[in-house]
Amino acid sequence: MFAGPLRAASYLACALVTLSFGLFVIDESRAASNQSTAQVAGDRATGTANPSPAQERARERVHSRGRELVDDANDVLVKPVAWVVPAGAGRWVARGVPWLLALVLYGFGLGFLARFSRGSA
Repeated sequence: MFAGPLRAASYLACALVTLSFGLFVIDESRAASNQSTAQVAGDRATGTANPSPAQERARERVHSRGRELVDDANDVLVKPVAWVVPAGAGRWVARGVPWLLALVLYGFGLGFLARFSRGSA
């Protein structure tokens, strides 16, 4: 009964966090050529899994509406695992570790719940 919606939620959550991480990777590859102050401020916010309100506003100024929607969904989805990253971690660790943990949480966790709800765990 709940297996289909749980599986769909699992796929959607994994797709959103992977899309956001992919966009982060693209930003990082372009970072050398984009040195404006607004871009740097937005990149700092993009580099954290759980941005502060000030970082969030800076990111909103730099990104398009669609990109910001993806990043906002990512912020919500990785919030349960973002605490794992130490405060002084680099940008790749700050984004990569929560991404991997979110994939485990939503991919494996919700997938297991979907199988369990069918009674075939």
